[in-house]
Amino acid sequence: MSDSSVEFASLLCSRLCHDLLSPVGAMNNGIELLADENDPDMRERVIELLADSARASADRLKFFRLAFGAGGGFGETLDAHEVRVAVEGLVRGNARIELGWMVEAPAIPKTAAKILLNLVMVAFDALVRGGRLDVGVEGGEVVVRAEGPRIVLDAEIRQVLAAGQGPVTSRTSAVWLTRRLADDAGGSLSLSDHEEGVLLLGARLPG
Repeated sequence: MSDSSVEFASLLCSRLCHDLLSPVGAMNNGIELLADENDPDMRERVIELLADSARASADRLKFFRLAFGAGGGFGETLDAHEVRVAVEGLVRGNARIELGWMVEAPAIPKTAAKILLNLVMVAFDALVRGGRLDVGVEGGEVVVRAEGPRIVLDAEIRQVLAAGQGPVTSRTSAVWLTRRLADDAGGSLSLSDHEEGVLLLGARLPG
């Protein structure tokens, strides 16, 4: 493995650790509160918070396993239901975001599924005030549409998606992975946000 590959893997791991820090930290805080709390009502509330944080951690790990890892085995496709469950787990962390799932095929080519998951993560992060997230796959087309009262897309992430340029950092590592997946498959990525309050991300892969 080259030095650049090792560095990229390190940056991607940094991104994962950053995203997991919040729910895992909340569990740690909850355990400390539980040790010092004697009131039954408060203990029940802390236990509920611990359960929520544990669920959020598990949801993110399942999502990252499919988006970045070798989740789904070594076959050429991923079960569409498994991909949907991963997306629903990510979105469940924000009650202000509604998910629309428009995938009819029972299985999704693995490269398309990984690109879809990473584009979903970009769109999810961009919906800073909530909104709607629609996901679709048909043939070699992957489409992720985000609509909300305020959409914020990091400038460096935009640059990578639109032109394949920009720095490789922990923040941009996931979109660089997405671009590499598309390029290696002979496909392309697309980005459109000409309509106010709407962000459209997509990929076209050879059939």
